[in-house]
Amino acid sequence: MTVIILTNCPVGLRGFLTRWLLEISPGVFIGTPTARLRDTLWAEVRQYANQGRALLAYQTDTEQGYTFRTHDHAWHPIDHEGLTLIHRPNPNRPRGNHPSPSTPRTGWSKAAKRRKFGGK
Repeated sequence: MTVIILTNCPVGLRGFLTRWLLEISPGVFIGTPTARLRDTLWAEVRQYANQGRALLAYQTDTEQGYTFRTHDHAWHPIDHEGLTLIHRPNPNRPRGNHPSPSTPRTGWSKAAKRRKFGGK
């Protein structure tokens, strides 16, 4: 099974993908193409996506049973001890600026603050 998700991509690209995949919702395509066709479709998506974003997910023989690729996403797949995880950057924290471990972050519950700092 192969899934391609397009966001803010040209309509012509969506029409191109409907030749081989079924569009089950606007911008969401599923099907079972061969690996060669899947790679060719992904190359076309990357070439013609313009300012849009794209995501490709498909079955593989791995621990997770699937893998995925992204195009122009802020979230990126990373390998962590053989598992593919998504790295989501935190837009609220500037890079390289790490809070000190003794300062609780905003949004902590009062109970969590009490446990951490021993207060009442």
